[in-house]
Amino acid sequence: MSLLSPAKRILSIFTKVINSSRNLHYSVANRETPEEYICKYVCFFNRHDIDGWDIRQGMNDLVGYDAVPDPKIIIAALMACRRVNDYALTVRFLEMVKNKCGNKIKEFYPYICQEIGPAVLELGCDFPEDLGYDKPELWLKSVFDINPKDEDEC
Repeated sequence: MSLLSPAKRILSIFTKVINSSRNLHYSVANRETPEEYICKYVCFFNRHDIDGWDIRQGMNDLVGYDAVPDPKIIIAALMACRRVNDYALTVRFLEMVKNKCGNKIKEFYPYICQEIGPAVLELGCDFPEDLGYDKPELWLKSVFDINPKDEDEC
């Protein structure tokens, strides 16, 4: 009996356990309805004992989904940020929501701003566009546009 055979047996058992847990995870995620998804995150962000680390963890989970968060989730997350008094996190979260809109930003983002606008005003927050975060900070004119040369002079 070689020394590698027990290690191979343990590795094969470990691999089977990991593969079965992956399948379980994916099958559970597929059975979740949109209402359950919204309720899960709204309840998560509405916890009174939530701290900054938990908020960041929930937001990181939302980034992992291939969807734009529902306005109810966004409002709950902003209220949680207010409870822990983290203004920077609210702005970064709103930036993340805007980035999640992808190439349909002109369709989704105005709707989201309309829906969460009253909550943002109530909390005294600003949208990233109001703070100038939608424009690069150190944007300079192109060196080719500073002194344009006519092609005829060359």
